[in-house]
Amino acid sequence: MAMLLMPGFMTDADLWSALLPQWQDFAPFIHADPAQDDSIAGMAARALAAAPPEFVALGFSMGGYVAREVARQAPGRVQALVLIATSAEGDSAERAASKAQAAARVGQGVRLGRAAIARSLHPARAGDPALIARIQAMGERLGPDTFRRQLRLDRPGDAERLREIGVPTLVVAGRQDRLRSLDEAAALRDGIPGATLAVIEETGHMIPLEVPATLGSRVAAWLNLVIRPRVTR
Repeated sequence: MAMLLMPGFMTDADLWSALLPQWQDFAPFIHADPAQDDSIAGMAARALAAAPPEFVALGFSMGGYVAREVARQAPGRVQALVLIATSAEGDSAERAASKAQAAARVGQGVRLGRAAIARSLHPARAGDPALIARIQAMGERLGPDTFRRQLRLDRPGDAERLREIGVPTLVVAGRQDRLRSLDEAAALRDGIPGATLAVIEETGHMIPLEVPATLGSRVAAWLNLVIRPRVTR
């Protein structure tokens, strides 16, 4: 088995680093490149080009949109789907305009603001300097061009297409996520045939960074139920 990992807005492979030791039974790991394309479909096609014939697809936040498109573009290759802190809702016209204005203001320096990062975290971690610096470092590595591209990215709502997904699906939500609601997670569960919803306590939006041990064990336990893992020897 293999895992195709699709990160969220202005995050890179470091998003998953604390989780990989818990997922060794499902290795190898392929990190999708979020920095090259200006559409969800393009990101999905690039991820598929780097992936093996069969794999588990995991998507976080923006990466959840990409992961669902991967499942639609290559339904026979995806063995299971994990959607973390994401939604099937599209950007409103107001939200799209706000993002376009922000993209126009991006300079050569890329540093996500502390206030925006704090809002993505559980209140108990909103002032954690090491965690905030780690998130900012991912944005700096991706650079200003990627920042502009991802701000301008159209996230089309796909609620009407969820029924097209025909693989075992786990939807993971954070109880204290202020960016994506539990109602949005429930809509994914209800829209994807046979999907399961897991709500994780004491975390905000950045679940893979905030509670990696809990997330890692939840995902591994579920995968062990729905697919036969490749045991690393």
